[in-house]
Amino acid sequence: MEWLRLALEEARKCTATPTAFCVGCVLTATHPPESDKPVILARGYSRELPGNTHAEANALAKARQLSENQLLEMFPGASSPISIDAILCHADVYTTMEPCSIRTSGLAPCADALIAAGIKRCFIGVGEPDDFVNCEGAQKLQDAGVEVIWLKGLEKECLEVARMGRE
Repeated sequence: MEWLRLALEEARKCTATPTAFCVGCVLTATHPPESDKPVILARGYSRELPGNTHAEANALAKARQLSENQLLEMFPGASSPISIDAILCHADVYTTMEPCSIRTSGLAPCADALIAAGIKRCFIGVGEPDDFVNCEGAQKLQDAGVEVIWLKGLEKECLEVARMGRE
């Protein structure tokens, strides 16, 4: 639940808009995979980066900008060479709302980006309501072999934050 609370902090940073949700995401990983304590690779929130971006895509983009030296500092037990791709296949995503399966803007859906990155597990605070589209992100992730875990207890807060700025 700690990681989802951090994702909620990210979601609260969003610039509210009546035409989109405010979502937060935290990307964690252990490396080597047997390590006990996950490390935060990156955080993201909706519209944080230019181009009508979503939280999960932003967290992935920021993780991919990490240099090998930064990765070695984050994962002192790892040996060089180390790559973000090797780490992402052992990563978990914590997102306040179900990753999108369709984008009306024409941009790539977040579920597709998480699948392409090789993410192993996705923890979700709340399903995406049908306000804009019929989201099937969780199903898409499961169909691709990603373990989807619905976290219980913060659904109301995740929805309230998601709908900031909408009356």
